[in-house]
Amino acid sequence: MSPLRSLRRPALLACTATVTGALLLSACGSDDGDSGEKSGASATRRITDAQGREVTVPRAPQKVVALSEPTLDAALALGVEPVGATAGRGQSGVSTYLADKAGKAEVVATVAEADMEKLAALQPDLILLDETTGAKKTVAKLQEIAPTVVTAKLNEDWKKSFTDTADALNKKADAEKWLKDFDGRVADVKGRLGDNAGRSVSVIRWQDGAPSVVGKGDGVVGSTLKALGTTRPADQQGASTGHSEPVSLEKLDTIDGDWMFFGTLGDRADGEKAYGQAREVTNFNKLKAQKNQHVVVVQGSAWNSAGGPLSAQVVLDDIEKALAE
Repeated sequence: MSPLRSLRRPALLACTATVTGALLLSACGSDDGDSGEKSGASATRRITDAQGREVTVPRAPQKVVALSEPTLDAALALGVEPVGATAGRGQSGVSTYLADKAGKAEVVATVAEADMEKLAALQPDLILLDETTGAKKTVAKLQEIAPTVVTAKLNEDWKKSFTDTADALNKKADAEKWLKDFDGRVADVKGRLGDNAGRSVSVIRWQDGAPSVVGKGDGVVGSTLKALGTTRPADQQGASTGHSEPVSLEKLDTIDGDWMFFGTLGDRADGEKAYGQAREVTNFNKLKAQKNQHVVVVQGSAWNSAGGPLSAQVVLDDIEKALAE
């Protein structure tokens, strides 16, 4: 059993107990200058996070908590299953597209905030988050529990966010290889678009009886569509003013495109249900994408995620299946 498992929770919360051993200091976020010369689980290294903080982290973390969608996604892509995780946007558990990989993780946070008591009870040795989550406001408190790394600023390029999260896990080389393989797949799919090359693609989330535009800008969805050479409808170009942009039913025609990728915050089954509701809305059936049977219901939790390598993989899989020859 790891020495961390034997630590009492009060010691983790306050980090004031007089205990012999560098491991406790590391778990409490001590920046004691350890250069990582120790061996085994107690070895540490120093990194500088996205907020410019120097953080001493384990070389081989065993009990990771990921408090944002991108850090959870990135950890799982690298073969690290966190003991604690965040709920997906608008969901009670982890994002449905990650559920099969993160099923053992305890949900200790939402997009808005972390539950400090539940988090501390897990006795983590590393906490990861970025500025897509409200927990960014409590970094000092999180650092009292375990070394805490803010891996990315808000609206950071998802690939850089991924490699920086990987660096905190001491797996940067693995992330770079993953991205090289992903970029190779993008090039392959682009070469097989045929008549769909350059087509306009709309990305819509249906919620509460109306559409919202998602995937604008250079996030996972926007950057992948751009790399494939597709275009976006006029109202879906440029950076987004928020995670999503609601569209009134009176302007339903503005969401049209040659193709439409359609989903909700949940899984594909939830998207199919919403698609049925959309078809009952006046003028939806007049949209070009709908008339041409070019509406593709997707795993919405991935397309609406704050972004990460596994969500990018789902997005590319869906586009390939629908558009590539």
